[in-house]
Amino acid sequence: MFEESMRSVQPGEIVRGRVVNLGSEFVTIDIGYKSEGHVPLAEFRQRDGQLTVSEGDEVEVYFDSTESDQEGIVLSRAKAEQFRVWHDIEAAFNSETPVDGSIVGKVKGGLRVDIGVPAFLPGSHVDIRPVRDLDRFLGKTGKFAILKYNRARSNVVVSRRTVLETERSSLREKTLEVLDEGVIIEGTVKNITDYGAFVDLGGLDGLLHITDMSWGRIGHPSEMIKAGETIKVVVLKFDGEKERVSLGLKQLIPDPWGSVSDRYLPGTRVTGKIVSLADYGAFVELEEGVEGLLHVSEMSWTKRVSHPSKLLSVGEEAEVVVLDIDPANRRISLGLKQVAPNPWESVRATHPIGSRISGTVKSITDFGVFIEVEDGLDGLAHISDLHWTKK
Repeated sequence: MFEESMRSVQPGEIVRGRVVNLGSEFVTIDIGYKSEGHVPLAEFRQRDGQLTVSEGDEVEVYFDSTESDQEGIVLSRAKAEQFRVWHDIEAAFNSETPVDGSIVGKVKGGLRVDIGVPAFLPGSHVDIRPVRDLDRFLGKTGKFAILKYNRARSNVVVSRRTVLETERSSLREKTLEVLDEGVIIEGTVKNITDYGAFVDLGGLDGLLHITDMSWGRIGHPSEMIKAGETIKVVVLKFDGEKERVSLGLKQLIPDPWGSVSDRYLPGTRVTGKIVSLADYGAFVELEEGVEGLLHVSEMSWTKRVSHPSKLLSVGEEAEVVVLDIDPANRRISLGLKQVAPNPWESVRATHPIGSRISGTVKSITDFGVFIEVEDGLDGLAHISDLHWTKK
């Protein structure tokens, strides 16, 4: 029985022992051998100097040898941890299970990852999509798949992309189960383009077009959403075979044009914001999602406006009158000159036919003379009405 107990633990194995003494340089551990073993105290210290062990604790150590200057067997805590790490790496590789790690540095062709031992993460395996800036991954922790390892050379190659692809594939299956037209779902904005944004719905990307972001006018998708933001969207179209998804954001709220006839009756005065100018007029935002056209011919009673910018500027507010409304075609006609009285109506009363007036000659043409009747109102004295006898 005594001989059997002596053979129960052998050098080269990981064994469990109990801490029996904490010395100034060594930790004495009883592993059930004929003599106690010693481990350098430094192997139980953290980087900040704190000890991670106390008397009476049970710890795992590596049985290094039976020869020791301290009259006991040689044990190693560091080798036990290394042995355990390599054992876990081998098990993870065989079972295709990812391991936890931390990206600690940048090396040629990729990144250095701490998984208990130094590991190499190739640049092509950092993310699902090609990555140009590897520096932004420094300090990140996560799970990594073991691609290959060689314990003799202390060489381990890991992949972050493989883990992400596996997770994405699993998420895609769950997403496809619930995905259907009309379903409201949460997603994360992956990237933004000039024509819209791609939203990650969980292993599957959908396109949120700029025209489906707002009932109103927007210049760029970044005015509505930001990359990395979580948003709710509604599925407009879904092609299961091609796995194409069209998304909408504005459809989550009622279409303001549905009840626009009740709020903007012809003849009503409203205040709106000038959102854009064109050669033929100005677009006025009456409320979010509802714009009306103020044609250049409806801007002034007396002046011939060559371009809307002569009277208006983008961003300013203007009081206008609703002239006509066509909800079916989403059109509202607006007038600016109708806010003020029509001077041509009042001139009939103030300057009746037959009355004599005085005015300044504004211009002379081949067919007559234009004379200012009132401010902004010119009358024509035709060449045939300039003299009774002279040509």
